[in-house]
Amino acid sequence: MEITVSARHTEVSSVLRAAVEEKIGRLSRFLEGMDRADVHFTQERNPRIADKEICEVTLEGHGHHVRCKVHAPDGFVAIDRAVSKLEQQLHKLKSKLKRRNHAAARVPAMTPTEAAPGAPLISDGAGPRIVKSKRFAMMPMTPEEAAQRMDLLGHGFFFFTNLDTRRSAVVYRRDDGDVGLIDEDG
Repeated sequence: MEITVSARHTEVSSVLRAAVEEKIGRLSRFLEGMDRADVHFTQERNPRIADKEICEVTLEGHGHHVRCKVHAPDGFVAIDRAVSKLEQQLHKLKSKLKRRNHAAARVPAMTPTEAAPGAPLISDGAGPRIVKSKRFAMMPMTPEEAAQRMDLLGHGFFFFTNLDTRRSAVVYRRDDGDVGLIDEDG
C-alpha cells in the first residue's frame, strides 16, 4: 500500500511517520486491494480546544474510498484512534461486499473526474460561487446502499441513481441523526 503522510501547521517527526506507515500498512489485511492511503495531520489553533492534533486518513482502492477524521492530544494517539475507526469501517465494507455476488462487486465504483478544461463554472456574482465541479459515473443502487456509501465516505449527502425508480436521488444526513431520501419525481 502506498502511504502518503503530510502536515499543516505541525511537524511530523520521523518516529511518528514510521508509526503511521506501520499502523496504516497493517490495515490492508482487513480488505485486499486498498492501494493508497493519504494521512494528513493538522493542528487546531484555538487554545480552548484540548485535542489539538487532527488526523485525517483516506484509503482508496478498487473504487472504494474510506475516510476518517479524529482529534487527539498528540499525533500518536490520533493515529491510534484513526486506525481503530478505519478497522471498523473496513470490516463493515468487507461484510457488505461479501453479501453481494461477485459479478456485482466487480462493477467499477464512482470515480470523480475533473471538469472539462474551459467548462464555465456558474457564478452570477450575487451569491456564493461554484469553485469546484465534479462528474461521477453513477451506478444504480438502493437507498440503503447509498446511505452506507455516504457513511463510508463521511459525507453529509450522497447523489445516486435509485435502483427501484431508475431516477436520480439523494440521501442525506438529517440533524436528528437519521437519513432522508429525496427522489426525482416522474
